[in-house]
Amino acid sequence: MKRSRAEIVYDILTICREGANKTRIVYQANLNFRMVNPYLDLLAKNGLIDVVQGHTTTYKTTSKGSELLERFRLVQNELYEA
Repeated sequence: MKRSRAEIVYDILTICREGANKTRIVYQANLNFRMVNPYLDLLAKNGLIDVVQGHTTTYKTTSKGSELLERFRLVQNELYEA
């Protein structure tokens, strides 16, 4: 079954909670490198992840991203509670 954009965003935000490089995001979110870039751009543009430049580029979920994760969890709980 194909995942929705919201599910992919949820996965990426979850992976980035402690900070993650692009390779880790690709493998843990089951994406490819071409697919992950637009999501990372979207999340960074909206302030949901920080892009930390260093020896390697690291992506970290912001407090705004964490709030969105919590909202996703609440919706999931409501939908699948029954």
